[in-house]
Amino acid sequence: MISRRTLLKASVLSVFAAPKATEAQPAGTMYRIGWLSPASEASGAGDLAALRDGLRELGWVEGRNIVVEAR
Repeated sequence: MISRRTLLKASVLSVFAAPKATEAQPAGTMYRIGWLSPASEASGAGDLAALRDGLRELGWVEGRNIVVEAR
């Protein structure tokens, strides 16, 4: 038969161990790139698309490891 002391120790240890086991893995780093352009959206869209294409060729995927904010 389990003694009260052993049962109490097991209960306390399980309470402290449970949060460690359920922690999520740390998310990957998300880098933010700011695109500042005095051109209008229509005239500067080609340059921004070229930037995104170049970044994609280098392995940077928007929404996965980078965010491009155009202003």
